[in-house]
Amino acid sequence: MKKSIKAAATRRAGSSLLSAVAVPRANPSSEHEPPTTSPEGRASSEVVERATRRRFTGEYKQRILHEADATTARGEIGALLRREGLYSSHLNTWRADAERGQLAGLKPKQRGPKAMPVDPRDKRIGELEREVARLGRRAERAEAIVEVQKKLSQLLGIALPTTEEN
Repeated sequence: MKKSIKAAATRRAGSSLLSAVAVPRANPSSEHEPPTTSPEGRASSEVVERATRRRFTGEYKQRILHEADATTARGEIGALLRREGLYSSHLNTWRADAERGQLAGLKPKQRGPKAMPVDPRDKRIGELEREVARLGRRAERAEAIVEVQKKLSQLLGIALPTTEEN
């Protein structure tokens, strides 16, 4: 069965599907990473020790969108996706971003929590809380010194003037 499919494929050697698959491509995200395609032009099935998120440049996304839009024969988009190791959802997302006119949509999204601008009132509240804590520690030290002075005066027999607290 496989031999008959291979024979039929070789008879159609001039078709764009086979010529598109035979072109190996490097990983579009960076030059220092190993290629994502095998020498035969297929996406590599090698399992890496730690998976990394793929990042595609805006130029790469635009090139793939132009290639996908230029396809005319049946099955060429599938061959393009297999050759590049992409999913159809990539094309859908990139097309939607391009239709919205989001040039930033063609760049990798920044991951992580969004930075919130600092409210000046929150900054002032923090300063005041630190000042209250500092003054509280200073008052505790002053009270401790007064207590030590009272005990020392009792031991030495020195009479301290008394003050009435209301």
